[in-house]
This record gives sequence, structure tokens and C-alpha cells, in this order.
Amino acid sequence: MSNSFERYQKRRLKSSYFSVILSVALVLFVLGVLGLIVVKSSKIANHFKEQVVVTFFIKNNVSRNQAEALQKSIEKKDFCKSVVFIAKEDAAKAFSKDIGEDFMSFLGENPLKNALDIHLNPAFIEPHTMEVIKKDLMKNAFAEEVVYDAPLIQLLSQNIKKISFWILIIAGIFTLIAIVLINSSIRLSVYSKRFTIKTMQMVGATKRFIRRPFIWKSIRLGIAGALLASVALGGLVYSVSKRLPQLDLLSDSKDLLLVFTSIFMLGIVVTWFSTYFATQRFLNLKTDQLYS
Repeated sequence: MSNSFERYQKRRLKSSYFSVILSVALVLFVLGVLGLIVVKSSKIANHFKEQVVVTFFIKNNVSRNQAEALQKSIEKKDFCKSVVFIAKEDAAKAFSKDIGEDFMSFLGENPLKNALDIHLNPAFIEPHTMEVIKKDLMKNAFAEEVVYDAPLIQLLSQNIKKISFWILIIAGIFTLIAIVLINSSIRLSVYSKRFTIKTMQMVGATKRFIRRPFIWKSIRLGIAGALLASVALGGLVYSVSKRLPQLDLLSDSKDLLLVFTSIFMLGIVVTWFSTYFATQRFLNLKTDQLYS
């Protein structure tokens, strides 16, 4: 009879541990997916920002050597990502192709100017910053005109801020839900051992001594859940990268490492805190309150 009861208790204990691991793994997996979305959203936003071009039109009396020197000086500026020289002959050919006729045949000359297409670093793609950059470029003696699509910059900036705001709100809500769910699983696990806790306390064990094995056990369960979540998340990333290679998920090794490290840290920290406060609660209860 005693052996069957012990086996029953062991099965219940294993079932409790498994439920904690599974709960932690599912919650961390969802958070990992959300973390990847947050990381990739910033990458996508930067990709669109990098498509913005500031066109620096060069005066006609500027030689090719002077234009190349100007290009090199702009490339050294903090806001610059890359600079491409566009000869007016190449620009004329491209324009003629776009409109479907040779406009120079009836104009008799090429009215276009040599230009530099300047791609900016994403951090500088803001309406106010762009205007400052334009004024700075216009101070150059070789500048005929500096143009960019201001309404597009305004719209892009507003939309990115709105999307980023809602992504952060959703991430915060999911993180809070994750903490609550993991905490509930840990509390239920500790609740099943409340009589053991009180018995150890009654025989003179200190609170720290009683808490220690529970905390270490929960941390191991949290690590196991984080490992399971990482394996599932890694499989998802690999599968998505094969189906949608344009997302370029596997190339961002630093971002992936950050997400997977965050999963492990969250699994450890949340289970530690949850176990600490759960055991503290039962340690502070009176014996007759354990049955309520």
C-alpha cells in the first residue's frame, strides 16, 4: 500500500514538473516569436529608410575631378551611407527610356545636370534632420540644388512611429501575460508541497534553507522550458527562412542571439522570483491556513 502511494506521489510530482516545463516553454516560445517580430520590424523600417535618396545637383562649371572630390567629402559625413555619381548623359538616357522618346532631339542639348544620389543612414531619416542636412549641403560652392521627397519622409516617419508604438504595446502586454502564466504554474507547483514546507519550518529549518531547493528546482525547470522553446523557435526560424528567404532571418546572427539569450534569461529570472514569493507566502502562513 505504501509503495503504491509513493509511486502515485512520484507520478503526480513528475506530472507537475512536466506541466511547469511545458507552460514555461509555450510562453517563452510566444515571446520569442514576438521578439523576432520586434527585431525584424526595425530591420524592415531601416530597409525602407535606406531607399530614400537625396539628390545633389552639381553646377555645370564643376569638372569631373571636382565632382569626385565632392563625392568623397560627402561620403565621410556621419549621415551618409553611400553616394552614387549620376552623369547627366546617363540621366538623359534613363529619362528618354522612361518617356519613350528622345527629348534631346528637339531640345538640341541636354538640360540635365550631373548629380550625386546620396543614401542616408536610417537614424537620420527624420523630417527635421533631413532639412538640416539639405541646408548643410546647399552651403557647398558646387551645389546647384538639393532635393528630396519631403512629403514621403513625413509619411514614412509617422507610419514607422505608429507601428513601432503598437508593437511595443503588444510586446509589453504579452510579456506581462507570460510572467503571470509562468508565475501561476510555479505557484501551483509549490502549492502541492505546502505541507512539506511547513513541516520543515516546524522542525527548525530556516526560511532560506527551505527556499533554496525549491528555487534551484524551479530554475532547472525554467532552463528546461527555455531549451524546449529555443528548439521550437529555431525550427520555426529555419522553416520560415526557407519559405521566405527575402526576410533574411538567418543572416542576423546578433539579433537571433539576443532573442535566444533573452528567452533563457527570462525563463531563469521569472521562475526564480515566482518560486521565491510562492515559498515565502506559504512560509508566512499559519498551519490551519494551509487547508484553505
